[in-house]
Amino acid sequence: MSDLHVPPGPGIPLGLTIPGRELSERFARASGPGGQGVNTTDSRVQLSWDLGASTAVSAAQRDRLFDRLETRLVGTTLTIDAAEYRSQRRNRTAARERLAAIVRGALAPPPPKRRPRRPSRASIERRLAEKRHRSQLKQSRHRPD
Repeated sequence: MSDLHVPPGPGIPLGLTIPGRELSERFARASGPGGQGVNTTDSRVQLSWDLGASTAVSAAQRDRLFDRLETRLVGTTLTIDAAEYRSQRRNRTAARERLAAIVRGALAPPPPKRRPRRPSRASIERRLAEKRHRSQLKQSRHRPD
């Protein structure tokens, strides 16, 4: 199996390469319509990566991955299922892309905290003008006297 390349992004400016030997793929029969080959082809793909035994990430990155992906992990293993295509090759590609996107998102630093501000005078006036407009619209729906 070939290496998985995670593109550069926030938190991983040089990108990340997960060696192919750390990934494991399992194939199964996918559910749903598939024509004549529905009961003969193993097109569903389960791609697994053991974060605890990985040499691709640093200790700080591993801690961030464990923290952000704790609901998706079984033990220390992250598993991705792909069964949206009828072709095993396309499902393998989809699973690898999804794993890369999940890892990239999990390694991104948290967004800066929001600093509360007072609304501007113009935004207050716009909000009140919209309230007046909605009120007039609803008043016009009433039965005339």
